Amino acid sequence: MRTALKRLPPSIIALLLQATAFVVVMLTVRSLQLQLAPIVFALLCGLLASILSHSAKQARWWIYIQLFFLPAILLAYSLDIPPTLFLIAFLIMLTVYWSAFRTQVPLYLSSNKVWQALETQLPTNHSFTFIDLGSGIGGVLTHLAKTHPMGHYHGVEYAPLPHAWSWLRIKLGGYKNCTAQWGSMWDCDLSQYDVVFAYLSPVPMERLWHKAYSEMRPGSLFISNTFVVPDHPPHMSISVDDLHQSTLFIWRM
Repeated sequence: MRTALKRLPPSIIALLLQATAFVVVMLTVRSLQLQLAPIVFALLCGLLASILSHSAKQARWWIYIQLFFLPAILLAYSLDIPPTLFLIAFLIMLTVYWSAFRTQVPLYLSSNKVWQALETQLPTNHSFTFIDLGSGIGGVLTHLAKTHPMGHYHGVEYAPLPHAWSWLRIKLGGYKNCTAQWGSMWDCDLSQYDVVFAYLSPVPMERLWHKAYSEMRPGSLFISNTFVVPDHPPHMSISVDDLHQSTLFIWRM
C-alpha cells in the first residue's frame, strides 16, 4: 500500500489523506452521536490529515496545508466571497504554477546574494554561455548580464506568467546577451553551455544529474541552488548568508 502511494504525486496523496481523515472523523462523530461546531469538525479533520501526512513522510509544508485546508474552506465560505474572485485567483495561480503539479517544482526565486555568489564562478576574461533551468522572472539572467557582459545567457521557464515577465524584463531592459524561452528544461541540449544553473526542488535532481552528466562538456560547471544530487557529492559548495541560508552546490563535469 505504501509503495503504491509513493508512485502518486504528493498532491494526490495529500488529497487522499484529507479524504480519509474526513471520513474517519465523520464516522467517529456519528458513532458517538456528538454535536460539533463546523469549525471544530474542520480542525479535527485537519489535525488527523496532518498526522497522516507526517506518517506518510510527506514534505513538511504538506502537514501545514493539511491542517488548515478545511478550516480555510470553511472561513472562505463564511465570508460569502463572490465565486468570480476564486476563479480569477485560480487562473492567476495556474499561470504561475503551471507545471508544479506534474514536475513538483514550485516557483522559487533566488536571492540577490545568490546572484552575487554566482558571479564568483563565472569567467572574467573570455566569453561563455550560461543557462538557467527554471529561470522564473529572469532575475539571475539580467543581473549576471550586467555584471558579466561577456557572457551569453539563456533561460527556460515552463510557467507562462513568470516567462512573460522575464521576456518583458529582458526586452525592456535592452539585454542583448539574454534570451528567455518558454518550454521544458528536459528539451534543452545542455552541451551548448559552459555553466548550467538550477534552482528547482529535491524531486527532479537525480534525473537532472543524469541529463547533465550525459550532455555537458568536460570542464563545464553544473550549479544547483540549495538542492543536492543524491549519491553525488559536489566538488565545491558556497554558503550564502541570505534569508533561506542558501548553499550553491557545484560540480565540474
